[in-house]
Amino acid sequence: MDILFSALLAATPSPSVDPANTFYSPGTIGFLAVFAMAAGAIGLIFDMVRRVRRVRYRAEIESRLDAEDAQAGEQTGGENSAKAAPVAKKVPAKKPSAPSKPARPAPPAKPKRD
Repeated sequence: MDILFSALLAATPSPSVDPANTFYSPGTIGFLAVFAMAAGAIGLIFDMVRRVRRVRYRAEIESRLDAEDAQAGEQTGGENSAKAAPVAKKVPAKKPSAPSKPARPAPPAKPKRD
């Protein structure tokens, strides 16, 4: 048995490079792929933050305009309405309405079974 084991060890080729000193790397293509994915993710994050900020600012401005309209309405509708100078009422800009949904077609007739 020992002879067979020593013959097997002698028959196996010894590695020419020490595995402990071998450096494994994905290379330039792997680096570029990871860099492109990271740059794309960062770009998407910046775009999302910009869009969310824009929506939030629009909501703040709209609420301020509503508060100003309500305040102007209180000033003109109070006891001193005869003394108060007429305030030009702002006509709110019409928001584009969502397109109406088309009517759904009737469902197909059920098949007759014998």
